[in-house]
Amino acid sequence: MKLDDFNRLPGVAGHDSPAQKRERLRQELEGRGFNWSDMYHELEMSHRYVDAYRHESMEGGHVPLHSHSFYELMYCRNSCGIEYLLGPDRYRLHRGDLVFAPPGVNHRPLLASQLVEPCRRDVIWMSREFVARLAQAFPFPAAINWEQPFLLRTAGTPWEALVEHIRTSVEEVLRRSPGWEAIVAGNTMVLLTLLARALSGQEAAPLAQAEKPELLERVFAYIEAHLGEQITLADTAKHFWVSESKISQAFRQKLGISFYRCVTQRRLIAAKSLIIQGVALNEVNERVGFADYSTFFRAFKREYGIAPSQFRELQAGREIGGSVDD
Repeated sequence: MKLDDFNRLPGVAGHDSPAQKRERLRQELEGRGFNWSDMYHELEMSHRYVDAYRHESMEGGHVPLHSHSFYELMYCRNSCGIEYLLGPDRYRLHRGDLVFAPPGVNHRPLLASQLVEPCRRDVIWMSREFVARLAQAFPFPAAINWEQPFLLRTAGTPWEALVEHIRTSVEEVLRRSPGWEAIVAGNTMVLLTLLARALSGQEAAPLAQAEKPELLERVFAYIEAHLGEQITLADTAKHFWVSESKISQAFRQKLGISFYRCVTQRRLIAAKSLIIQGVALNEVNERVGFADYSTFFRAFKREYGIAPSQFRELQAGREIGGSVDD
């Protein structure tokens, strides 16, 4: 589902409370044949270069570990006290934080079952083509790696004004005055340039340090390191000298899913990245740890609602829209 189509749904466009919106949205999506738990996997960009939207949520058990085929830059509009998984690391979010997730990097909020106030975020999505064209036309500092996720703390720093570019883009999308697409794209180009300056200048903005690794993060790192191998709960528990129940409990409490479900989600996220890179489908399943292609096929279709070959065709169709070499 395209982002514009999603934003027109009654559960998004209405003026109900966050909890009421969530329920209306769930009913609307399920009525259209979409799996509510797959919502974040289903969403795709509506525009070729840049999309922007405003989001708020009161609970996060429905947000799965996911990744995108595009870049995501998220601005935290308030301090609601949530934690955020970005790759294998966990961060405590504060007002003014900028979270940057490149294509293929898994991420998800760790929201409590109920928050005191909604978690408010402004989000910019940028296509691979947009970032590549920008880097080609106006080279960024050599030190900038747009494939590396990060969390930038802007509150109380000279770089706090960066967030105004995100707010402006979101407000342009909400108003949709004539020419808003060009303003959003141009504004995002300025935003990325200033962000690169913030990360590479002599007075570089402070990158947030991940929270001290708990068992969950250490297990995540273990999964990442052994993604192409067989991963069992028993072997993982032995590796960390803890009981299997302790690991299972950590995943249930923090993520709301089982250890094995998380391993499968992470394998599939890696598989999507490999497919986008052009790796042959019969090679993908081996590289991400599935025993055979049929097992991989069933898991992929169950998670994303389409076959791996269909996902590859969709990605190829988006690339036809324009090559950075044009």
